[in-house]
Amino acid sequence: MIPEINYWTVILATLSSMVVGSIWYTPKVFGTRWMQLAKVDMDRPGASATLAILVTLFVSFATAWVLAGATTIAWHFYEGSYLWAAIVTAVLLWAGFTAARFITHDAFEGRPSALTVMNIAHELVTVVVMAVIIGVWPPAGTV
Repeated sequence: MIPEINYWTVILATLSSMVVGSIWYTPKVFGTRWMQLAKVDMDRPGASATLAILVTLFVSFATAWVLAGATTIAWHFYEGSYLWAAIVTAVLLWAGFTAARFITHDAFEGRPSALTVMNIAHELVTVVVMAVIIGVWPPAGTV
């Protein structure tokens, strides 16, 4: 059985991920610090964000779709507020999968802890914004 999903919210949540990332990694917010910590050289020959943006768009869609489905499953199980189910589901999935995996990989790769914190905080903000969008517009017939 496939859970009910409002695909309009999945599309909006996907786009919100791009907006959050654009703001988060702008030089005036965390972009300059992120480039230093991650050792990213935007002036290198052939440097283009096109492929990275396309990959991010695809991955963001997958994240929003999974979050929408998991939210519906959680809401059916717990009942109550669909918005609350979306936010709790997003935070739990972020903590158990995203943050945990970032911390593990970054520790083994010897990345600076400031970079790890910056990246997992970005992911938390991203999934919470997605959750709010998904939670405010539940699929037809669920609430």
